[in-house]
Amino acid sequence: MPPRSSRPADKFDDDDYPAYTMGRAAEMLGATPAFLRALGEHRLITPLRSEGGHRRYSRYQLRIAARARELVDSGTPIEAACRIVILEDQLEEAQRINEELRTRGATS
Repeated sequence: MPPRSSRPADKFDDDDYPAYTMGRAAEMLGATPAFLRALGEHRLITPLRSEGGHRRYSRYQLRIAARARELVDSGTPIEAACRIVILEDQLEEAQRINEELRTRGATS
């Protein structure tokens, strides 16, 4: 077997690389393409488009969609589920920044 390439990590290792078609993404989530379109309409995720105009989703977007799906499956309306996921993401980012600032302040 030839030695592995020493090139940088494959683009499929990138969480933001739009590797999944709408059909594959829906299948992975156990959802319908209409569910994914609804998440886009509510501005939770914005899929990239292929040159042919087809929606493509990243692993990061699929994790967000999976969280929304959990909420919808438990009875939360899709609009509210999208807002909850957005707020959870904002809270996580604020906590990360707060911890970074706290750590930076402790070393000063």
